[in-house]
Amino acid sequence: MVGFSNVIDEFKALGASVVAASVDVLEKAQEVAEDLAFPVAYGVTRADADTLGSWWEDRRNIIQPSEFILGADNTVVASSYSDGPVGRMDGADAARMINFLESRKAAG
Repeated sequence: MVGFSNVIDEFKALGASVVAASVDVLEKAQEVAEDLAFPVAYGVTRADADTLGSWWEDRRNIIQPSEFILGADNTVVASSYSDGPVGRMDGADAARMINFLESRKAAG
């Protein structure tokens, strides 16, 4: 998530927001958020994971990484689901994708 903080000014320039969510309790989520330039929600539940279509890992009682880029109309324009540390979105790549999508929209 630090990678997203590293390019937060690019997201702001694009008019984009970054938000994270965790299964952690408030205190633990606040510890994580201390090093980030965007909010971290806490207390994600199995029902939340099901709503997102994400994989819930029963053994550790956690949601596996689920990342989304939403368009201005709140539709999903890109997503990534992982079951471990490989394959997650990179902050700089996400900013480039948003920039690319905006340039296509501007070109008509």
